[in-house]
Amino acid sequence: MELPGLGEHCSERTCKQLDFLPLKCDACGEVFCKDHIRYDDHKCSSAYKKNVQVPVCPLCNAPVPVQKGEIPDIVVGAHMDKDCKYNPAQQKQRIFINKCLKPGCKRKEMMKVVCEQCGGNFCIKHRHPLDHDCKGSSHSTSKAGYAALMRASQTAFKSTGEIGVPSNGSLQHNR
Repeated sequence: MELPGLGEHCSERTCKQLDFLPLKCDACGEVFCKDHIRYDDHKCSSAYKKNVQVPVCPLCNAPVPVQKGEIPDIVVGAHMDKDCKYNPAQQKQRIFINKCLKPGCKRKEMMKVVCEQCGGNFCIKHRHPLDHDCKGSSHSTSKAGYAALMRASQTAFKSTGEIGVPSNGSLQHNR
């Protein structure tokens, strides 16, 4: 043998395979091959130290501590009977409570969608002033839109001298 110091034998009594990439069990510290590294495969006596699973209450989603030797189902049942913070009224809370004010629309939204001009609450479909026939302001364009119309009309007026935009925001032809 050229390299007698390489690798280790599997600690499983029935295997003893020489493995050049041995794996060490994090619970018991023994060396195993890839076929026996799992706790169940080598019947690890220290698996309880590492293989800890905490059951969760199905009602309140809180972790329920279980002591060694206790049956998790019984402990979770006792938690549900005594310590559970589950509130059935909380589950029935409505999420979609903001009703659209557009006549004939029955949609409800999770959050308020308030029109800047009239202050009404509308659904996503009717949120724009033109979509809900807004009566809140004399012109139905935003300030940025109105400014863009003014710039466009001034540019067009300089080039042709025909179009002007009065202060109320509606386009007119000057003839």
